[in-house]
Amino acid sequence: MDNSVKEVITIGAGPSALTAAIYTTREDIDTTLYEKSAIGGLAAITDIVDNYPGFAEGIEGLTLAGNLEKQAERFGAHIEFGDVTAIREEGDIKVATIDGADVKAKVVLIATGSDYRKIGVPGEAEFFGRGVHYCATCDGAFYRDKKLVVIGGGNSAYQEAIFLTRYTTHIDVLVRSQVSASEVLQHEMQKLIDAGKITVHLNTSTEEIVASEGKVVAVNAIKNGEAVTFETNGVFVFVGLIPNTQFLEGSGIELDERGLIKTDRHLATNMKGVFASGDVRSGATMQIASAVGEGASAALSIREYLHEVHPSA
Repeated sequence: MDNSVKEVITIGAGPSALTAAIYTTREDIDTTLYEKSAIGGLAAITDIVDNYPGFAEGIEGLTLAGNLEKQAERFGAHIEFGDVTAIREEGDIKVATIDGADVKAKVVLIATGSDYRKIGVPGEAEFFGRGVHYCATCDGAFYRDKKLVVIGGGNSAYQEAIFLTRYTTHIDVLVRSQVSASEVLQHEMQKLIDAGKITVHLNTSTEEIVASEGKVVAVNAIKNGEAVTFETNGVFVFVGLIPNTQFLEGSGIELDERGLIKTDRHLATNMKGVFASGDVRSGATMQIASAVGEGASAALSIREYLHEVHPSA
């Protein structure tokens, strides 16, 4: 791996990182993005992004992510796959450990986003990818003419449950307490409830995902204090997100109580030359449009930092 000092490296390649790269590379600031999983982040595996400005009918998440990637590469961004496990500073130079090797840069932008939160019940980890899923657009088609359980009562749970009805015969939505999804999604869900395609169960906590002969067959739950079993062919879990900041442990970069990165108004962290944007940042709204805006803002702050600290850049 190239160990020369790069101008800017971005950890992550989701909408915020790709937008930042569009801005930096247009100003001839050499930028390399490192992504450990999917280019485009969670946006790339979202069925339809319906609230991104400029698309009156919505846009497929994969299409939006692909367009951002192509645009960044058109201006000269380098996108590579690599897992960042640590970051440290050596004076004005930052050092990121990527796939076990050190990569040096004048500036680092952390835009690692978030990952799906797990519910931590028996059977969840054991049958991940074999009956337990976190991405409807990735795995929903496997359940054509099958029954499903969706766990969660927020926007993502409702949005994904609505999407899954194109495949399934019936979906039981298990909500631990009360629904927190937006009124728009609740209105759309009600149409499917009235049509008999979805049943929403409030005050229902998932206790166990049950399998037989290697296949998920049921979910054991407690509903209003009583034990109940939901027969199902698969389970989709949508109970929120957790920030991808585990690699920052011991780095000295400050996190809030939820593990999100603290920044100032310029999106700078407490480590000089390290910035953060998007869903991984404390105070983020967890919206693609906001993440894109923060990517642009971070790029402008990075430009100013390079001008002040590395004037030859």
